[in-house]
Amino acid sequence: MAKSRITVDIDLDRQGKHVGFARLPHSVNRSAYGWLPIPIVSIKNGIGRRVLLLSGSHGDEYEGQVATTRLVHEFQAHQIQGHLIILPMTNFPAALAGMRTSPLDGGNLNRLYPGRADGSPSEMIAHFVETELMPRVDLVLDIHSGGSSLNYLPCSTLVVQPDAQNNAFDPVTLMKCFGAPYGLLLKGKSGIGSISEAATRNNILRIGTEVGGRGWIERTYRELCEAGIKRVLAYLGIIKAEGLPSPSETLLVETLPEDYVYAHAHGLFESAVHLGDHVKQGDLAGAIYFPSTLQRAPEPVYFESSGMVLCERPHAMCEVGDCLLHLARPSSTQRS
Repeated sequence: MAKSRITVDIDLDRQGKHVGFARLPHSVNRSAYGWLPIPIVSIKNGIGRRVLLLSGSHGDEYEGQVATTRLVHEFQAHQIQGHLIILPMTNFPAALAGMRTSPLDGGNLNRLYPGRADGSPSEMIAHFVETELMPRVDLVLDIHSGGSSLNYLPCSTLVVQPDAQNNAFDPVTLMKCFGAPYGLLLKGKSGIGSISEAATRNNILRIGTEVGGRGWIERTYRELCEAGIKRVLAYLGIIKAEGLPSPSETLLVETLPEDYVYAHAHGLFESAVHLGDHVKQGDLAGAIYFPSTLQRAPEPVYFESSGMVLCERPHAMCEVGDCLLHLARPSSTQRS
């Protein structure tokens, strides 16, 4: 694979704590030879496990960006055994704009792996992460939330890749170590071009999260992210475990295609349920109203399966194809 055009102004292989930028080439009218500064931190001390900690792959997901930023300020080299690479704003253009996708090219970073060295800005970032950072680590911790268009009950996530060869870690153990109330298993549903596929190609494991959303920061969820990251790092021996809160019990759940509820019309959606509610197939999910067409009666929306409401759309306004809600059900993969 071609060498990345993104350069880093710190030495990622040097011992100690180093804060700098990955320089994304960006030539525009006002700056012919310019670059965009993707913040990057490398903390390396001795020999040990190596972790890539990412947030901001979608720019409107804020809990992870704040949690990782706080950890950058907290962690010092002498507290680390091994290597920790942190990108708080992985898709920097999207994060700077507060958008899920990049304002430069419309790129959804988590659908663009392996990217291209000579591609669009988002493709170059994906290529950089996969070719320059993943070969340096044993594990990817990828912090997500619902962003501005979704709101999740806190869960760690794992895309179950049937062809994954990595046996260095038990992913369920790491999910339970993170300590979110739910652990969402996505069986082969990572989306084409996802970071999970990139990790599989590099024979490493990727553990993710979906924690909150609504385009703002829920403090308790941000604290959960911080504590969960620390617990995983402590389990791996990268930091010491003293003083860390014990994880809460994690219920493993899974989601099937029929568990997603989509809008079938443009209008205003009023939900009939709340996060955490348990519903049955055929139950009322809500109704879509049409204030601009008063002759049109509200149209009910029903659940096509049974389960617990794990995720909701926090906005009333909807268009055809918008995800309004999705369910989860207990997974058969329950382990102590």
